[in-house]
Amino acid sequence: MNIDKTTGSSFIQSYQKQLQATQAAKNKPVQKEDQVQISSQAKEMFVKTNEVDAARQEKINLLKAQIESGDYVNNSEKVADKVFQFWFGK
Repeated sequence: MNIDKTTGSSFIQSYQKQLQATQAAKNKPVQKEDQVQISSQAKEMFVKTNEVDAARQEKINLLKAQIESGDYVNNSEKVADKVFQFWFGK
C-alpha cells in the first residue's frame, strides 16, 4: 500500500485559503441604503394630476349615473367629429 502525503497538504492549504476569504468578506464595509429624493417640481406635478383625476372622476361618476338611469344619449355625429379631429387635426 502506497500513501501519498502531498494530497493532504493541499487540503489544508485550500482550507486556509477559504478561511482567509471569509475573513476578508467580513472586513468589507457595509453598503449604504438607497435613497430617493423627489424634486419640488415633481411634487407639484403630482398634486396637479390628482386635481385633474378628481375632476375626471366626477365627470365619470356623472356619466355612470346618466347611463344607469337611462338618461344618457349618445351623439354619434359629435363622436365622429372628435375622432376625425384627433386623427387628422382639423
